[in-house]
Amino acid sequence: MSTHRSWAEPWKVKMVEHLRMTTRAQRESAIREAGYNTFLLPSRLVYIDLLTDSGTSAMSDRQWAGLMLGDEAYAGSENYYHLEDAVREHYGFREVIPTHQGRGAEHLLSRVAIHPGQCVPGNMYFTTTKAHQELAGGRFVDVIIDEAHDADSSHPFKGDIDLEKLQTLIDRVGAAGIAYVCVGATVNMAGGQPISLGNLRAVRALCARHGIRIFLDATRAVENAYFIKTREPGHADRTLAQILRAMCECADGCTMSAKKDSLVNIGGFLALNDAALAEEARNLMVLYEGLQTYGGLAGRDMEALAIGIAESVDFDHMHARIGQVEYLGRKLLEAGVPITRPIGGHGVFLDAARFLPRLPRDQFPAQALAAALYVDSGVRSMERGGVSAGRDQKTGENLFPRLELVRLTIPRRVYTQAHMDVTAESVIALHRNRDRIRGLKFTHEPRHLRFFQARFDPVEGDCVLVD
Repeated sequence: MSTHRSWAEPWKVKMVEHLRMTTRAQRESAIREAGYNTFLLPSRLVYIDLLTDSGTSAMSDRQWAGLMLGDEAYAGSENYYHLEDAVREHYGFREVIPTHQGRGAEHLLSRVAIHPGQCVPGNMYFTTTKAHQELAGGRFVDVIIDEAHDADSSHPFKGDIDLEKLQTLIDRVGAAGIAYVCVGATVNMAGGQPISLGNLRAVRALCARHGIRIFLDATRAVENAYFIKTREPGHADRTLAQILRAMCECADGCTMSAKKDSLVNIGGFLALNDAALAEEARNLMVLYEGLQTYGGLAGRDMEALAIGIAESVDFDHMHARIGQVEYLGRKLLEAGVPITRPIGGHGVFLDAARFLPRLPRDQFPAQALAAALYVDSGVRSMERGGVSAGRDQKTGENLFPRLELVRLTIPRRVYTQAHMDVTAESVIALHRNRDRIRGLKFTHEPRHLRFFQARFDPVEGDCVLVD
């Protein structure tokens, strides 16, 4: 008799939010009005919203109850101390600085830890992180392993740092030429791929020899801990909380967008061990975020965040979260749809370059595919390719990373498997009829983080998906 049993989500539904169904004509009009940019679509016209997992999760009954415990004192809110305790317990860093969201923490860290001209090596860039590093005068240098740039590679830890690349950079610019090493866990732009604890410890040892600090992007570090537990030998019997602490012990601090792992709709923090560096960051925070005990958050938000941190390390929760992503990914793989492998932690990443091989990169196939998916079914996704990469700072030429992806990002505790089935059916139908998808060209291009507000037109005709 087979020992395999189905699993179910470790929660039940208490309240529902009604979704609006739209017609094909309505969606064609909406995407045209949005300049073929899914970020510019009004949510009321979206059926299944897989744009991002940032701030889109469903909070638990305990988190909602925590909102009623909000201490809205301007200084010294009781909820700040609850948050401080939760971060210290689960992440291990001593100095806790709340921010309105992750990019607030990225801004503070970049301002206090980067001197103009320094390099910031990391395991692949992330858009807002790289932008803040550059605005502070730094230069991001990718030192991720080569497998991370190969969507077809089945390497279990494509977020690993290439130690030889990192050492070569140190030899070239000197330890003083490196602000810090920025380690993402997991690596978003590679398809939600994790870094192994063994690699993280090796990076820590290398950096310690040269006196170089390491800061973790801990936005999805609990998801990363899940992959360490399930993929990396020697960790199967450890709890997610134990693995998370082991990861953080390899770093000098972290930035955190709590809108992901920590299951809240707003919030983040910068956590450090260096008291002097934390004091510099707090001084800037008063200018840009708010007083050091609220950092742009209401007391109730900090309470929900403290509770969410504790809930995030529950194995059953994370098993269901990752399991839903795997469910969607496997349905697409079985249908021959090209996606990034292994299936990542927070979403399924369509390989748009292989999905639409006839479209040249300067027609932005990932942007076109995301727009076509919305037209077909009302599913909203996000481009992660040439549009997100931006332009070379010196030449002004478009940057075309090897990976040209469309991200189907799954919010936590929000959608059912039936929603995943609808999404899969739409993607599979588009793949079968991929010759009907038209490329795009810019009609409006913002200077910074252009993917948020850029507008496009089809390179031919007046619709991205023709009948």
